[in-house]
Amino acid sequence: MFWGLLIVAYLIGSFPTALIVGKLFFHVDIREHGSKNPGATNSLRVLGKKAALFVLIVDVGKGAIASFLPLYFSIDADPLYFGLTAALGHCFPIFAGFKGGKAIATTAGALLIANFPLFLIAYTIFFFIIFLTKYVFLGSLSMGLSLLLYSFLSSQQELETIFLLFFLFLIYLHRSNFRNFILGIEPKVNDKNLIKDRIPPKAM
Repeated sequence: MFWGLLIVAYLIGSFPTALIVGKLFFHVDIREHGSKNPGATNSLRVLGKKAALFVLIVDVGKGAIASFLPLYFSIDADPLYFGLTAALGHCFPIFAGFKGGKAIATTAGALLIANFPLFLIAYTIFFFIIFLTKYVFLGSLSMGLSLLLYSFLSSQQELETIFLLFFLFLIYLHRSNFRNFILGIEPKVNDKNLIKDRIPPKAM
């Protein structure tokens, strides 16, 4: 049952929300526009507020539903494993050629169910760093770092390995952002030039 539910969690995470919204309502592959990342942030940049809000809600829901699986089926396992498996599915979705997003929203959903206080800490830091720096990728990395620091204080020793791998995974996922930052071309959230990437909805 444990491994079967992990597979289900991965499949839930693999639902390519931004890709479907982009193709269904805008007739575009969001992976070819903006930052080319099929997540809520790039959805806001390319598709607009309404589309981004829908993508955000569904992607958060993926992590939450996956984390709830062991609770619903009364499996003696940490819900975090299932939530992070969904996040992995979001990053490497089987339904979208393994080209997915960066797991920030799905991880939020996972923590909402698995560890709500940790969710509050991690995502308060996430938004605070974005507020200070205006860079989303720095907020994402600070969120991962906060989880790693939490693991060192936790009595669950296995969390150290999990969150270390997760933090390194985030660094890998944001490698293009690092490159752009070094080159001075990584856009800030308040960059007025981002509006140029906006695509209007197209009639069905």
